[in-house]
Amino acid sequence: MTNDSHAPFADPHYAAAYDAFFPWEEREDFHFYLPRVMAARSVLDLGCGTGMLLHHAREAGHTGRLVGLDPAEGMLRLARRRTDVEWIRGDLSTTSFDGEFDLVVMTGHAFQEWVTDEQVRDSLAAVRAALAEGGAFGFETRNPAVRGWESWGLEYGLAVQDPAGSGGVVRMTVEAASAGEGGVVEAVTRMSGPAWPEDLVRRGPLRFLDADAIDAALAEAGLRVAERYGDFDGSPLTPASHEIVTIARRT
Repeated sequence: MTNDSHAPFADPHYAAAYDAFFPWEEREDFHFYLPRVMAARSVLDLGCGTGMLLHHAREAGHTGRLVGLDPAEGMLRLARRRTDVEWIRGDLSTTSFDGEFDLVVMTGHAFQEWVTDEQVRDSLAAVRAALAEGGAFGFETRNPAVRGWESWGLEYGLAVQDPAGSGGVVRMTVEAASAGEGGVVEAVTRMSGPAWPEDLVRRGPLRFLDADAIDAALAEAGLRVAERYGDFDGSPLTPASHEIVTIARRT
């Protein structure tokens, strides 16, 4: 059993299965961000994963600079199927961008992996530094008010045919192991399938910040909220919204 929090993402079989579990047609976040990507001359995708969003941007005719940044080699191995996008292995602590992007996006609730105040502060400062004057940062987090982690066991009981073509089935579950202080929830992702003799298990903390806390952190970093939604359909944020979708601009 693999318990390292990053090890599953290094496995190319995991990456392929992840895309099968969450295909383009079902990625509401990608469909929300794609028009914004297409309208920007230069885009940085933080935690780009297998590169699906930037792949589709090129296919849709984007002719500017597209950069995908991710720490997981297994994910980037699939992303690099397109060679007309810059793919960088690492994160904001291992790179240094200076006013290079009109848009920075962070999809798949990756913002919640910035768990400590220091991580949030340093990462947002790096995002602002990466943005050109007037540039935008688009991201989403799960709304803590609806306590969505309590239903993960039902929501994430997924199964797909093995993308490797073994004829078997790959299964994935996500559960919340704990909900601690400061709105931090330990998420446990378990994947099983023909590629692995034992289940792949990833444990990692996710932080749930409310809109006020997000806005305060953005303001401290020199970013202001320009748009705010409660879902990817553009509906307004309410206490019952499952998402906090934010477009912030460099001030």
